[in-house]
Amino acid sequence: MSELMNNTNDFFENVAQIIEQARRFVGRTADLTMCITYFEVGRMIVEEEQGGKARAEYGRRLLAELSEFLNGRVGKGFSESTLRNARKFYQVYAPSIQQTMLAESDRSEKSETRQSIISIFDKISENQIRQTMLVELYPFTLSWSHYLILMRVKNNDERRFYEIEAEKQQWTYRYLQRQHGSSLYERLALSRNKDEVMRLAKEGQTLEKPRDVLKNPLVLEFLNMAEDSSYSETDLESAIISKLSYFLLELGKGFLFEARQKRFTFDEDHFIVDLVFYNRLLSCYVLIDLKTDKLKHQDLGQMQMYVNYFDRYVKTDKENPTVGILLCKEKNDSVVELTLPEDSNIYASKYSLYLPDKTLLQSKLAEWIEEFEEIHGEIDEEVKSEMDIDV
Repeated sequence: MSELMNNTNDFFENVAQIIEQARRFVGRTADLTMCITYFEVGRMIVEEEQGGKARAEYGRRLLAELSEFLNGRVGKGFSESTLRNARKFYQVYAPSIQQTMLAESDRSEKSETRQSIISIFDKISENQIRQTMLVELYPFTLSWSHYLILMRVKNNDERRFYEIEAEKQQWTYRYLQRQHGSSLYERLALSRNKDEVMRLAKEGQTLEKPRDVLKNPLVLEFLNMAEDSSYSETDLESAIISKLSYFLLELGKGFLFEARQKRFTFDEDHFIVDLVFYNRLLSCYVLIDLKTDKLKHQDLGQMQMYVNYFDRYVKTDKENPTVGILLCKEKNDSVVELTLPEDSNIYASKYSLYLPDKTLLQSKLAEWIEEFEEIHGEIDEEVKSEMDIDV
């Protein structure tokens, strides 16, 4: 009977997996089809406008008349704003489409070019081309809603970063919107070694060493705490615990929550760590102490003791050294540098209770590039071009 039950459970599990895979496939295919459609519509609009008639009044009339025609022919869903988005989508992402496809389109007659999407869909219906081939031709990995956000990101590196992260982390449209609004790219870039910032655009956020977990600042707008209100460290801690899932997402990849107000005793003295996390990617404990006033050197010394205790009495031999983070409202970088050794695993990071000013962070990043040039010499022109930052 037990063996029969196990076989039945395996059967149920296999059926469920097939249904789940089918749903993911249908959803992925629908997203890809929609993106391909808008890309091709955008290309046809751009080609028509560039056919010696690229005047603003012609463009406006073209979109209005095309929208009216499509709504009568294929139904609602192709307003003028949608067609403008399709045009912009093509203009932004055309360079990302494989050069072989673009070259082939350029060699074709305009009528053949305009029929390319139709012929591709015909082949799909005839089962002569697989989804993997479409992905090779059109590298769109997200939904149209995601691309509505991404196509408006002017900096190429920033756009690539968000696209990589949204795909890898399976961000929803709203979470991508939040991460872009909170200037995640700029905050990570400003928290990193200057020689490594280019990896953000090529690989997304990578966690290889303790410093990689840092953001500057950590944004806690989801706590809904007024910036100018009076609150204690206990109030801040309680607010974080009440929105723990949001806090984990803001911390980043690989974080697991272990304890609040973690107490340990050493030589009959009692000590308490505000928040204890574990990062499975770094294989180490991460201790966080909250400071609602200006950071002092005594706070750094206290965190050093916490880290030493976890390294000597809590972590196993297979785990990496413990990381300590002082999350503070104000910090003095000079105090941190003078208090801690250069190879320390302890960091001070500011937090903000509101979304940062994106323009301000972008200007700081530009200053950051300028300082890099002064220290290391002129950045190679090709690298500067790739970074797409006007300094």
